Amino acid sequence: MDSILIRGGLPLRGTIEISGAKNAALPLMAACLLTDEPLRLSNVPALMDIRTMAELLRCLGVEADDQGGGAWTLHVADIADTTAPYDIVRKMRASVLVLGPLLARTGKADVSLPGGCAIGTRPVNIHIDGLMALGAEIEIDGGYIRAKAPKGLTGAVYTMPQVSVGATENLLMAAVLARGTTVLENAAREPEIADLIDLLTAMGARIEGRGTDRLTVCGVDALHGADHAVLPDRIETGTYAVAGAITGGDLMLKGANHEIVEAIMKPLRESGATLDFLEDGIRVRRDGQGILGVDVMTQPYPGFPTDMQAQIMALMSISHGAAMITETIFENRFMHVPELGRMGADITVHGASALVRGVRRLRGAPVMATDLRASVSLVLAGLAADGETQVNRVYHLDRGYERLEQKLEACGADIERVKGQ
Repeated sequence: MDSILIRGGLPLRGTIEISGAKNAALPLMAACLLTDEPLRLSNVPALMDIRTMAELLRCLGVEADDQGGGAWTLHVADIADTTAPYDIVRKMRASVLVLGPLLARTGKADVSLPGGCAIGTRPVNIHIDGLMALGAEIEIDGGYIRAKAPKGLTGAVYTMPQVSVGATENLLMAAVLARGTTVLENAAREPEIADLIDLLTAMGARIEGRGTDRLTVCGVDALHGADHAVLPDRIETGTYAVAGAITGGDLMLKGANHEIVEAIMKPLRESGATLDFLEDGIRVRRDGQGILGVDVMTQPYPGFPTDMQAQIMALMSISHGAAMITETIFENRFMHVPELGRMGADITVHGASALVRGVRRLRGAPVMATDLRASVSLVLAGLAADGETQVNRVYHLDRGYERLEQKLEACGADIERVKGQ
């Protein structure tokens, strides 16, 4: 199993190209199931999760053509199979996003209960309840969600009991081909959902309320193909912004969309980093000044994202003073705390909050990644630490960060991947 070796203490300086957003690309890929015409996507990141989604779509009969350079063509004239098997779905939770499109287009779907990062309970009950509100008949049998709508789906008003990005995406894709009008209340507002709405609209869907928590979908008989560019990854943007701040460096994040990262950048700015929002990206620098402790609470968009919690904790671990980090989205997302502790961080967890008392320096150590964002927080800590850090089980990183080592090395990091035996 591969590991990443980091010799820390070097300020990062240079330019990092921000890739397309994984969390946007996956539902966009699933949307190809809604039409018998080709869907052409650009700015798709080269990641393990993207390959997993392509593998799943091919099982369903999709011609998924990776043309290189972030360009994909997805075409399924006829859906060959409506079963999303366990062997693929267990690798990635986002696989459940084929449920809505399959049900909308074919009237049936058997989708294995999903897997993915072990960061807490993420039930699919909202997906199921919402689809049942649209007229689907669903049962859980043998570890599969078995859904059918032999007469098609029918528009309805559905209020989500809690904000769910995945359920909002699944229900949107189901509703675009349903008869009548669907209203989704308490819908998630993440930029990735706005990106999906833009694609569905380009395919002929009728959706109102983009960017709000109330989405109105007027069903249509059929959708057509479209061309669409995946939006820049706001979590990757935030991660590399922390890399610049934690190392006392100066990074240009080329292609970053500053309109969708304000909640991420706010605590960075408050901690003492200098941010310049430029036409072609964001410049992040910290010139010799210490890092100030800043309290952070994760919230649904437009609040601070849970996917940045581990990274900001790494930054706060070398702050002056203390910071309180509160996690409100997932109940088991502090698994990186013991590993940061191995590097000398002083962090105490109290329920859903972690009190981080800043230390003067972190020390390199062997550590183990537990999930995607925890993995990259350990890389960030290693960049700032004295000595050598070895991050093990980095297959998690390959799910969400494109060419991480190369991007950091080009900006002065002493980092390398060590191939496993």
